[in-house]
Order: sequence, then structure tokens, then C-alpha cells
Amino acid sequence: MFTGIVEEVGRIVHISPCRLTIAANKITRQAALGDSISVNGICLTVAGFDQNTFTVDVMGETLTRTALKYLKTGESVNLESALTLRKPLGGHLVQGHVDDVGQIESLDRRTEATVMRLVAPPRVMRYIVEKGFIAVDGISLTVVACDTRGFSVSIVNYTWDYTRLNSLAAGDFVNLEVDVIAKYAEKLIAKGKEPLNMEFLSEHGFTT
Repeated sequence: MFTGIVEEVGRIVHISPCRLTIAANKITRQAALGDSISVNGICLTVAGFDQNTFTVDVMGETLTRTALKYLKTGESVNLESALTLRKPLGGHLVQGHVDDVGQIESLDRRTEATVMRLVAPPRVMRYIVEKGFIAVDGISLTVVACDTRGFSVSIVNYTWDYTRLNSLAAGDFVNLEVDVIAKYAEKLIAKGKEPLNMEFLSEHGFTT
């Protein structure tokens, strides 16, 4: 489990069919074999590490369902270590289980922020709502607008400067993970055929 707050931007130094080696500084200082690390929003397991790099195993399923297959040696990646009880939950609960791949349609750089418009498959858009959470390449962002084809997020300058987003352009692919609470709510409604209202959400533990 992660928060969607990127701790460091790493760099891919080696790619093989089943393994990925990433150069990093902060993440490697606290890494241990078997640890979970979010790489562009994908939960991957540390299979080896040294002072400056770490290696993760990559399954065929991961390559098929994520934008990892588009990455090349030398490219940057967003990194986040797993959530602990001592770590602030600054974003939202991110599992590291990518739902699908989205594509950047446009980037609008403004003084105070950058508005990114992405297109996404219908199976993802069904869970996206205005002001809701979305993880884009592992970054916790808020949806500012959406329609049937896609959605927009507003990225503050700090996030733009300290993640891999500033290296992306229109046409690039990114990993998307929707808010897991939306999936649970959908399943509960389908199971019981109950209306979605504040009473229902409170009864099932979604509000306090």
C-alpha cells in the first residue's frame, strides 16, 4: 500500500525481459530484499540492491497491463516506498495495482499549475468523478474535470518539478489506478441492489 506521494525520481539503468534495474539514492538507503516499491505506480518487489541501484522482477502480466513496456533505458520513474504506520498519509490509499494505461492528450502549462488532460478506457472512466482521487504513474492527483472519454488533473508546480511528469508530453502513456473505495462501493451496490446515499456509505464504513 502507498500514498501516491512520490519520494524520489529514479532512472532506469538496465532492462531485461523479466527484470528492471533502477538507479536511486533515497530509496536504496532504506531498501531490503522483499520490500515493495512503487515504480510509476506499480507495486514491485525488490530482488536485489546496492548503494545506488535496486532490481525488481517483472511478470508478463505486469508488462501487459501497464505502461512499463514503453519505458527505455535512461528514462525517469516515480518511486515511493511502502506505507508504514509512521508515514503520513498525504495523498490517498494507492495499492500499486494498475487498472489500465491512459494517454496524455494535452498539457497546459500555467503560472500556478499545469493542467493535464488524459484519455482513458471506459472501464477506468466508470470510476472517475470530479474532485475524486486518481493515481497517475503513482502520483496522487485530484480530478478537476471529466467526461466519457477522459479526465483532467491540475498539477501544482512542486509536483511538476519533483516527479517524472515534467519529462512527459502529449501522446505519452501513463499508468492509472482508480480509488479502490469506488470499486468496493460498486460491488456492494450490485450485490444488494441498494441505493448509493450517505446512509448506505455510513452503514458500510465509508464515512465517519
